[in-house]
This record gives sequence, C-alpha cells and structure tokens, in this order.
Amino acid sequence: MRFLFSPLFFLIYVLSSFCIFHVASVHSQCLEDQKILLLQMKDNFVFDPSMSTKLVAWNQSTDCCLWHGVSCNKIGQVIGLDISLEAISDGLQNSTGLFGLRYLQRLNLAENRFDNIQIPDELHHLTSLTYLNLSNAGFVGQIPIEVSRMARLVTLDLSTIFPEFEPLKLENPNLKTLVQNLKELRELYLDGVDISAPGGDWCPALSSSLPNLSNLSLSRCNLSGPIDSSFSQLRHLSVLRLDNNNLSTSIPGFFANFSKLTSLSLSSCSLQGFFPDKIFQVPTLQNLDLSNNELLSGNLPQFPQRGSFRRITLSYTDFSGPMPDSIGNLGMLSRIDLSNCYFSGHLPSTITNLTEIGYLDFSSNNLTGLVPLFSMSKKLTYIDLSRNDLSGSLSSMHFEGLNDLVYMNLGYNSLNGSIPPAVFALPSLQKLLLSNNHFGGEVNESSSTPSSQLDTLDLSSNLLEGQIPEFFFELPKLSVLVLSSNLFNGTVQMENLQNLTRLELAHNRLSINASISSTSSPFPQLTRLNLASCNLQRFPDLRNQSKMLFLDLSDNQIKGEIPSWIWEVGKGSLSHLNLSYNLLQHLQKPYQIPSLTVLDIHSNQLQGDLPIPPPSAIFIDYSGNNFNNSIPADIGNFLSFASFFSLSNNSLTGTIPESLCNATSYLLVLDLSDNSLSGTIPNCLLSSQNLGVLNIGRNILSGAIPDTFSPSCGLRTLDLRRNNLSGQIPGSLANCKLLEVVNVGNNYIEDIFPCMLKNSSSLRVLVLRSNRFNGNIRCHPGANNSWRNLQIIDIAFNNFNGYLSPKSFLSWRGMMLDNDAQLEQNYLKFKFLNLNNFYYQDTVTVTIKGLELELVKILTVFTSIDFSCNNFEGEIPETVGDLSSLNILNLTHNALTGPIPKSIGKLTQLGSLDLSKNKLTGEIPQELTSLTFLSFLKLSYNRLSGKIPPGQFQTFSAASYEGNLGLCGFPLDVSCNKIPPTSFEDRLYNSKTKINWDYVSAALGYTVGFGITVWVLWFAL
Repeated sequence: MRFLFSPLFFLIYVLSSFCIFHVASVHSQCLEDQKILLLQMKDNFVFDPSMSTKLVAWNQSTDCCLWHGVSCNKIGQVIGLDISLEAISDGLQNSTGLFGLRYLQRLNLAENRFDNIQIPDELHHLTSLTYLNLSNAGFVGQIPIEVSRMARLVTLDLSTIFPEFEPLKLENPNLKTLVQNLKELRELYLDGVDISAPGGDWCPALSSSLPNLSNLSLSRCNLSGPIDSSFSQLRHLSVLRLDNNNLSTSIPGFFANFSKLTSLSLSSCSLQGFFPDKIFQVPTLQNLDLSNNELLSGNLPQFPQRGSFRRITLSYTDFSGPMPDSIGNLGMLSRIDLSNCYFSGHLPSTITNLTEIGYLDFSSNNLTGLVPLFSMSKKLTYIDLSRNDLSGSLSSMHFEGLNDLVYMNLGYNSLNGSIPPAVFALPSLQKLLLSNNHFGGEVNESSSTPSSQLDTLDLSSNLLEGQIPEFFFELPKLSVLVLSSNLFNGTVQMENLQNLTRLELAHNRLSINASISSTSSPFPQLTRLNLASCNLQRFPDLRNQSKMLFLDLSDNQIKGEIPSWIWEVGKGSLSHLNLSYNLLQHLQKPYQIPSLTVLDIHSNQLQGDLPIPPPSAIFIDYSGNNFNNSIPADIGNFLSFASFFSLSNNSLTGTIPESLCNATSYLLVLDLSDNSLSGTIPNCLLSSQNLGVLNIGRNILSGAIPDTFSPSCGLRTLDLRRNNLSGQIPGSLANCKLLEVVNVGNNYIEDIFPCMLKNSSSLRVLVLRSNRFNGNIRCHPGANNSWRNLQIIDIAFNNFNGYLSPKSFLSWRGMMLDNDAQLEQNYLKFKFLNLNNFYYQDTVTVTIKGLELELVKILTVFTSIDFSCNNFEGEIPETVGDLSSLNILNLTHNALTGPIPKSIGKLTQLGSLDLSKNKLTGEIPQELTSLTFLSFLKLSYNRLSGKIPPGQFQTFSAASYEGNLGLCGFPLDVSCNKIPPTSFEDRLYNSKTKINWDYVSAALGYTVGFGITVWVLWFAL
C-alpha cells in the first residue's frame, strides 16, 4: 500500500507536531537507556530515508532529547515521540525499543505506510500515554482490546481519510467496550473506522462512558440513526463531526443545548426534517456544515450582532426562503456556501459588511435583484453567483479592490449591459465565467494591464458583438477560451492562440483562418475544439493535433469527402466527433474509425454503405443522410456499449438485423425510422428491458407486432407508424408501465381499443389513427382514472363506435393544467446518459385546420383530441368543458347528435374546433364567443339552426357554417328571414407540412377583434 502525502497535510502535521511536542520539550541530558531504546526502535523500523526528516538524523553521538520528534522531561526521560510522516512501512510489531519507553505520554505515528498490519497489542505497555495518534498510517483490521486499557488517554486518534483502503473496524471489541474504561478521554477521532451501529447503541456507549468529551469525530463510520436522547448528556462537546453516515433522521433540538459547541459537521448524513433554528443561536458556534442532505429543510435565522460564525456550508440541502439582512452581522465569516438550495429574494446589501469573507458560493438558487458590491470584501478569492436570476448591469465598482480574487462565476443569470473592462484587470483572477447572460456590446480592454493569471474565460451565450478583442490573444496563461453563441464577427487568426487547450467559437458570425498548410498547423495543441456554425467551407488543418478529445465542426458548409486523416486526430485520444449539418458526401478511403465515444455525422449527404460504428461508442447518429443498401447483418456486434443509435431518414432497404438484439444491454434509443426497411419486426427486439425509445416508423414493415415485450419493459416511446403492420396490439405491451408515447398510426391493425394500457399512468401521447380498430372506447373496470397525463389522443379514421364516456374526459388531468403550468413550456423528450445535451426528441402528426402537420417538437402543454372519421353517436359530453388546457378538438365525420355543449365555451386555450359532418342540433351557444384564441372553426354539415353569434364568429368564412339548413346570418348569404336549402358536401383534407416549434411565434389563422393575444403554439398558415 502506498499513501499520498499532500503539501497541505504535511504542513498541518508539522505545525501540530510542533505545537504538541515543543511545549513538553525541555533542554535536558538524555538518559542513556532512553537513547538505546530509541536507536533500537530506529533500527527495527523499515522506512524511506529520502522522505524521512527525523529518524534519518538520529545517531549515537548526539543528545536524544534534541532529536527532531523527541521530547523529554527535566530528568531526561522520553515523554513525547512524534515520528509522523516518516514513510515507515514495517518494524512496529514487537518493537521492544518503542514499547520499552515506559515514561512515554504522547505518541504520534500518523501518516506512515504500515502496509495492512493491525495495531499492535503491545501498545498497552505504554501505560502513561495521554495522547495517541495512529491516523492515516495504514493500519487495518480489528482495533485491539488492549487500547481500551490505556485508561490515561485524553486524546485518541485512529482515523483515516483513505476510504478506498480496508478500514479499521470495531466489532469485538465494539465501541462500547473500547471506551468504557477511557474515563479521561476528551478527544476521540475515529473517522473511517467501521463501527456499524445504530443510534440506540453508539449514542449511549459514548454518553455513559465519556461525559467530559469535547471533540468527537465519527465521519464515515457506517453509523445509522436515530440520534438517541442519551447523546444530550455530552454537554461539553465543542467539536462534533458525523459526516458521511446514513443517519436518516432529523436533527434533535437538544443540539442547541451544547453551549460550548464551536464546530458542527453533519454533511452527507441523509438528514431530513426541519433544521432547528436555535442551533444557529448557539453563541460559540463558528463552523456549521450541513451540506449534501437533500431532504433537510430550514431557513436562515436572524443572526445576532457580532455573530461568531466563520464558516457556513448548507449546499445541496432543501433550505429555502430569503436571506436575512442580518447576515451582515457575521463580521468574522470567512466562508459561506449556500449553493444548490432554494433560497429566493434579493441578495441583501448588508453582504458588503462581510469584510473577512474569502469564499462565497450562492450558485443554483432562485435569487433575484442586483449583484451587490463586494469592494469592502478585500479578502475575497472565490465568488460564485451562477444559476440564479440576478439582473441589472455590472460596473467597475463591483470589483474595486478585489486584488486577491481568483475565481468568479456569474453565469446563467439575466445580467445585461456591457462587461466592465476592470474585470479583466484583476491581478489575481484566474477563472472568469460570465456565460448565459444578456451582456451586449463590444468587449473593451481596461486601461490597466490585463490579468496575467487569467487561464479560463467563458463569455458564451450572450449578445456580445464586434471583433474578438486583441488582448484576449495576449493573455499569457489563457488555456480555456469559450465565446460560443454570441454575435462576434471578423476573422480569427488561430496562430495567436498558442497556449490554449480548449477553444469554443461556435455560433457566431466569425470566419476562421485555418486553412490546410503544408508547413505547420495554425492551431495550438488542443484538447477541445468547437467551431460549429463558423462558416467553414473546408476542414481546418488538424492533422498535427495529438491531444484532442473533443471536436465539433457541425453546422458549417464543409463539402466533399470526410478526409481519412480526421480519424487520426488526437492520436487515439479523440472521443467526441461531431460533423453533423454539413454538405459531406463521402468518406475518403481507406478509413478506420477510432475508439470514439460520440460519433455524430447526421444531416449530411453521405451515401453508400453504412460505416461500421466504433465499438466503444455510446452515441452514434447516422440519420438524415443518403446511405443505401441494407443494414449490415452483424452491426449489433459493434454496439456493445451504445446507448443511442439512429439510422433514421436514409434510404436503407432490407430487413432489420437480429444482431441488433445483441446491443440491447445498454441501448436506450434505437431509431430506424424513415427508411424502406421491410420484413417483420424481430421478436427479440421488443424483449429488451433497457430500451427506452424504439422508433421504426415510416418503413414498409409487415406482419404482426410480436407479443414479446419484457415483464420488466422500460419503453417510454414506441413509434410504429406508417408501416404495413397487421394483427392486434400485443397484450404484453401492458408490461411497459413507463410508456409516454405510443404511435401505431397508419397501419392495418384490426383490434379493439387498447384497454390493456389503462395502467400506464405516464402515457402522454396515444395515436391509433388510420387503422381498422373497432368497438367502443370504454375500458372497464377501474379505468376511470386512467391516463392522467394524457395530452394527445388521435384515434381518427377507424371504425370506433358507441357513446363518448363523460368519465373518460374527467380522468385526463393532463388536459386540465392551470395557468402557471401553461407558462412552464417544455418539450416531450427522453433524456439519457444524465447529460443535458443527450436526449431523444419525440414527434407526432396532428390535424389542424384540416391539414396534417408534424410537430417536430411536442410541447408538454400542447393538448389535442382527434376522434374524427369514426362512427361515434350520442351527445358530446358536457365534461369535455373541463379540459381547460385543450388546444385542438376534432370530432368531424361521426354521427354525434344533440346540442353543442355550452361547456366548450370554458376551453379558453382552444385554437381549433371541428365538429363538422355530424348530426348536431340546436343553436350555436353564445358561450363559444368567449373562445378568444379560436382561429379555426368548422361546424358545417350538421343540423344547427338559429342566428350565427355576432362578433368573432362572424369573422370565420361561410365554409365554417355551410350545410346547416337552419343557420342564418353573416357570413352566410342567408337572411334570418329566409333559409334556402343547400347541398351536403364531403371533403377530406390530406395535405401535409411540418412545424418546428423552435420557430413558432405567430397565431394560427388571423387575428380578430376583442384584442386576441398571440398564441405561441402555432404558425399562421
């Protein structure tokens, strides 16, 4: 076993050893027997002389009381021995020299390299010991019972900070036995020792035997809760550390009674409940760490004047509420971390009173308002206010006097205005992160010299314009430059950036001077390069790049061949390659694709045979090309680690290879849609437990859907639309309890309504259109609460019949979202790999204004019901009016009777209503005139009568009302005094187009009176 010694730990131990032993060191003549014992001990030890600063200098000719690490009393007896950090690896067992030092009071063997040996039993011979430190020394196994006999111990430290090694453990003896005789113990450090005890055991064991304990540290000891009430007896506690134990309990209020408490650390303990406010009020408390307890809630209290806190860490908890102005009373505070909580409101201006603050992290909260001035906090080295909703602009006053500032992150806020030039002149600044704000204008250089220490600069996703400042290229230590998604223009000369390791200039208005040169590459040795959307028309010269891990050249105008040398970039280290959205046509041969993790070449013009995927890839996207021929029969053998594999929108023929079933151990997304694949669906393909998305729609597959869905099915999206599939919906599909999207539209399936899916509570989209389904759509029993999240149902062009159930509409809660939910628009997508940039986007086709429109992105607030072209009869249920967020209602071409429900007037989000070609009677309800979003209306060819309501309804064309013999008034050319007969017309609409919701901003149809607001879901058609 080899231990790593950091400079920090070395310094801590040197200083602590000096403090511990220097006091006891008295200049006296060493007794000869003591020297002999020490030299025997040295001779017995196996240590590394090159790392020793103490043992290596001990010799016979000098006074042992003057040896480094040795302290003596007035008569020359050795009472203190500090041989920590001496790289000792063996020789402790049976060390007569060490265990013969019977006057020894203090022994420190910490930070050595004893390789998997147990603590020696002979330690109990040192009966005078009051201080024993064996921490981080490599001891393993059971702590011997002999330690419990060292009754004079005041300090015992057996802790370890190396969790990857075998820990010490307390089984027999257990904790109770270990401490029951140590009545004098004041400090106990057992971090990393496996105690494995519940609160009902370890709490009484300590409180009954160690009533005077002041320092207790039991981090990573496999302790569980709850914290027993007996623990309250430890009233002298000053330091309490219980981090990284699975306590799974609330914090008892009696902690506030520990009147001497200075440090409380309970991070990563699975704590829950509400943190007692009174603990904040303990007057001696200086350090508080409750981080990484996501179920622990609480608020910041009103802090008293001249508060004693020096460190507060609440990150990754459920703390919330505003930050009190009294936080400015913590004048001694040097570090505060409230990141990843739920704090809200403005940052109090009193923060400027924290003159001792050095580290401040309020990132990932819900804070608003302005960024406070930190000019009074001269000791600040670290500021992170990222991922909030801070607004306003920055000025040079914000950074005045911050000469020690090393790190500043204000990214992911709503800051605007220009970036103050003074920020680039902070002399110690190393990392400046201002991405994802609204900063605009040109970036100007400060009149002062730019920071020579700046190594990371991220200004991405802002509105910055003009040329990239020249002084960026002159920063001597700059290694990371991220300027993506701005409005920068001009030409970038790559030879000026020779110190960079990461460069991202994507999505600007730049031109890159990076032509292929026969002499040298214009690029420095990079690990990450992103030149997406940089107007490249050819591949930049990257042949000499030997360290590159990430390369993105997507969304350019690169034509022709993918050069064979591109696969050698990075000399085997390249893991991410994105060449999508270019004009590439071929792969230069010969080529050998390296061990990439991500290969994205979609949306080009590549043709010919499919390239064999790299065997280690987890993301492979070949979609949107012109690859033809068949899918290689063994392709699944190259997808052993793949999570995403897409061949959609090519010209592939042949059958689906069964070898793809070999890839389903890790495969989460498989998309073979929009090809010309034929044959049947392999049985094994549907038996995967891990597959989350299967899209094989828009092919010419035939046969029945295999009834082989796994009992542990994990499917969320099943898209089989527009094939030649027949038979029935397999019953095993009911095993897929996580389904969100089921689309079997436009096939030849002959079945009844799929009631077996009634327990799929997560279902959002159900499309059965254009098949041969029949029967009614009622599901019994217990189906009234089915599909609570359903937002799109399309069963048009089938042979369904019967009455529409009022109870079905009441169960579709996904169409009853409130106004707040309407504002929280998101897209229906399947995320995988736990990364924001990797997700599968679901699509669906809906009928709007008689046109079939493909929603390339499905808004989670978009809702639609299409029951058209069936044989439904009876009245339209009044409960349809409870679907308050419904956008589209299409019931055309049925046999519905009775009046139009007045409750439809409550559907204030409705934009398209088609009730045409039924047998509806009565007048058009006046309540429908409140549908101010309505831009498409078809009530034609029914048996409606009476006058068309005035106002908005008179702005629709006459075609919306024709075929109703009893209707009159504008826009019909029928006076309400005379109603001539008209013929019945029959129209079906089949035209198609596509909508990309990224660009949808106009209302569907025309705007009418009453001040209709724009509906952001649809294009104007």
